Amino acid sequence: MSISVEPQRRPRRWALMVPLVLFAALAGLFYVRLYAGDPARLPSALIGRPVPEFKLEPLAGVPLPGFETADLKAGGVSIVNVWASWCVPCRDEHPHLIDLARDRSIAVLGLNYKDVADNARRFLGQLGNPYTRIGVDRDGRTAIDWGVYGVPETFVVDGQGRIAFKHVGPITPDILESRIRPAIERARAAR
Repeated sequence: MSISVEPQRRPRRWALMVPLVLFAALAGLFYVRLYAGDPARLPSALIGRPVPEFKLEPLAGVPLPGFETADLKAGGVSIVNVWASWCVPCRDEHPHLIDLARDRSIAVLGLNYKDVADNARRFLGQLGNPYTRIGVDRDGRTAIDWGVYGVPETFVVDGQGRIAFKHVGPITPDILESRIRPAIERARAAR
């Protein structure tokens, strides 16, 4: 009586590779979707539309008024910068806002987002204050109405109170010259 033993089958290599290849493809897709896009080019449904209705109280301890919708319909081009003291990129962009504020023909307004007043005052004391008005958005509701994704974000508003341009992320020298200043000029010409 002879017992036959069949040789043990080895799994084919390609069968082992299929899950690995699928995982790598999905990981690559997730990476591209998360990191390859330019967040500064996120579309905004508010471009060309009136700014939302809002009224922000001033930052306590700073001798500047808050602001509201009517202040953005005063006839001149305005910059609305969404910032917070806890935002590291806000610190990086701040010198460029000070540079922008040297142009007295535009108003640079600060929307202080979910911040502590003492920290916001300290931030401005250390870095300087480019703003002509500062409004405090303690709960983030106004920022939501503006379509803010996160801080910093900067809006160019024309003299009729329409959002003419939106920049997501910190302002750099290149962005200031290639995107924001041209948007200001287009907003001026749209009168």
